Amino acid sequence: MPELPEVETIVRELNEAHVVGKKILKAEVFWNRTVATPEVSKFLQLIENQKILKITRQGKYIVFHLFEGFLLVHLRMTGKFLLSMPSNHERVRIYLEDGQVLHYADQRKFGRFSLVKTLDAIDHIGVDPFSKDFTFESFKALLNAHSRQIKPFLLDQKHICGLGNIYVDEALWEAKIDPQRFSNTLSHEQMHDLFHAIPKVLEKGIENLGTSLGTHRSNYFNVSGKRGGNQYKLNVFRRDKEPCPRCGHIIIKLKVAQRGTHVCPNCQY
Repeated sequence: MPELPEVETIVRELNEAHVVGKKILKAEVFWNRTVATPEVSKFLQLIENQKILKITRQGKYIVFHLFEGFLLVHLRMTGKFLLSMPSNHERVRIYLEDGQVLHYADQRKFGRFSLVKTLDAIDHIGVDPFSKDFTFESFKALLNAHSRQIKPFLLDQKHICGLGNIYVDEALWEAKIDPQRFSNTLSHEQMHDLFHAIPKVLEKGIENLGTSLGTHRSNYFNVSGKRGGNQYKLNVFRRDKEPCPRCGHIIIKLKVAQRGTHVCPNCQY
């Protein structure tokens, strides 16, 4: 957390907040390890007076396109951007022209900022589910090329980027696939169903402005400080001991590759 829908929601809200086109007057860093590269003093020097040309998303990365280079932000578990001053856990503050201030808060301190000249730094991540390169034929070839349980396969950002525990469970439920099945054992029909299920559950998450799994401030909140609404629309994730909305069978929780996994034992086969 956050996963692709939450990151996409943040990117869209930053664009709506008219951050794009603004000059960065200066930045302050309150937790040095938040800045992965370059060293903090160099980061502060290089980011000053940079203009934000646009803000996009690549997988789970927020990409600030600057006049010179790019600012890559990976939120990890608890990172978030806010336009209002957070009560605590602020790690980076970015001052924009016209008095606007962008606050980065991160309770667990796992999020990272990288100021880079090119986007080569994220060449290692896999295809984005909303990219034109995400085709059924390429997806099928990817699945057949690996003998790995399908859940950890989908969680591996080297294959398909942006998916996390929530949306993998939702996609596998949507496609009626056992998360313990091996990727290269899925039938053509199952691969087809999963290919369509992945963007479907992600689009649903974006439509509902992301998933907030609790009220604690370490959980996902959007730029305006509001919770997402997708947690009320989930079909299987964290619904163990509840009836499956498709067949009525009781949803169970098990561990797959050391990850808590929610599954309907009746219709996921």
